[in-house]
Amino acid sequence: MSAYKDVPAVSFDDPARHGMTQRCTWISVVVNVFLTAAQVVAGILAHSQGLIADGLHSLSDLVCDFLVLFAAHHSKDPADERHPYGHARVETAASFALGAILAATGTAIIWGAGMKLHSLDELPPVAPLALWTAILALAAKEGLFRYMLRVGERLRSPMLIANAWHARSDAASSLVVAVGIVGNLMGFNFADSVAAIIVGFMIVRMGVVFSWEAILELIDTGLSVEEVDGIRQVIIDTPGVGSLHELRTRRMAHRSLVDAHVCVDPRISVSEGHRIAEMTRKRVLDSHPTVSDVLVHVDVEDDLDHDSSSQSMPDRAELMGDLAPVLAGLPEPQRVVLHYLNGRVEAEVYLPHEALADRAALGKAEREFARRLATHPQLAALSINFRQRVVPAEGG
Repeated sequence: MSAYKDVPAVSFDDPARHGMTQRCTWISVVVNVFLTAAQVVAGILAHSQGLIADGLHSLSDLVCDFLVLFAAHHSKDPADERHPYGHARVETAASFALGAILAATGTAIIWGAGMKLHSLDELPPVAPLALWTAILALAAKEGLFRYMLRVGERLRSPMLIANAWHARSDAASSLVVAVGIVGNLMGFNFADSVAAIIVGFMIVRMGVVFSWEAILELIDTGLSVEEVDGIRQVIIDTPGVGSLHELRTRRMAHRSLVDAHVCVDPRISVSEGHRIAEMTRKRVLDSHPTVSDVLVHVDVEDDLDHDSSSQSMPDRAELMGDLAPVLAGLPEPQRVVLHYLNGRVEAEVYLPHEALADRAALGKAEREFARRLATHPQLAALSINFRQRVVPAEGG
């Protein structure tokens, strides 16, 4: 299979993308209609089993072309309520069907050619017309392969690239058929049937490869090690990200999805943590065009068990109930910030500036809380802060 090369790529959101896929596939349809008719008719007239097998291969190409057209039409549909990630995996299903068709076609060709080898003496000689038809098919299929591969790589479409390599397998099979026909013309009666069997194995192999790659995507196989390492480095280099302890990827046809757990400073605000997450997402999308979305989960501790341990800790309502007796003699807090860290809770209480006047109440509250800290297993620390008057900036 061909990897994506350094060719000018078309954006995944480009409205011309669907039109390019349709045009490329319709060209393949026209070529395969012509080749199927020419190869089958010439194979029958020239008594070439190999050429007939190659014609059936071209017919399977034609079926696959219509599968591509169907998939291209439906995969461009936007996300909806039932398909929140879009319809891109229609292409994956088409690739699997394409592979299954190839494998079945190749198996039938192998079986038919094998049966003919048992009765070589009854087979009529192959006529030269078969050789010229095989050479014409070879040239047409190689040209079609080069055209479709270039379009597929520009669109970053595994489905089109798979179809292009299907055309290349046709070109290779036409070459094998031509060699078999030459052997038959030279007096080796078995050469044409052997060529048909070789073509059958080539078709089966290509079909298995396409179907297997589609299965790997459907079971959410991750990206390659190189791609994951590149994404990991982009995330770690994002300002504000302290570490990364979970990174998951999966393919979605020609795109991919990324989930990441990043660790940030536990004492920053929620809004700053959100901004770091959004910057992480943007940096990955900008540096990896094949990634369609990134879900960033913000953590405060580099600990895989942090989420499960924090779920067993008391919630805000319960903790505020524990703090109520301590703060009973003080003005109502303007804000209470809770930090769930290291399996315990730290509380930051913000009192109005006027509370500074009652030093006795403050001292009593501090002593009471110190006593409670010694007996409360989940309260680690308390800080009492006096909130200054905040003057908003003009235009804020």
